[in-house]
Amino acid sequence: MSEDWNKFQKLTEAEEYFDFFQLPYDQKVVNVNRLHILKKFSQYIQEIDENYTDLSLEDKLSKYCEALQKAYQVFIESTPQEQKLFKVFNQKPKNVITLTEITSD
Repeated sequence: MSEDWNKFQKLTEAEEYFDFFQLPYDQKVVNVNRLHILKKFSQYIQEIDENYTDLSLEDKLSKYCEALQKAYQVFIESTPQEQKLFKVFNQKPKNVITLTEITSD
């Protein structure tokens, strides 16, 4: 099992994670949402690591597999703009006035 753990720790690309866990994926979905899927996956991994400190490596990898499936599913059903994982989606654009800010006198 430690061999699998070592392999997992060397993965960097979204496709490598899907292949490692033998999960099916749509390449078009991954191409468009790659960073968002990986960011969400990373958040789920952090939650697992914080909440399941006594897991064996095998059980941890199993939870990580579920986390990747869940992260992928989020972007099948939602958009990066709706998830707001990155700072750019939370910043209000400068020099822009929204319709709600316009009042009539």
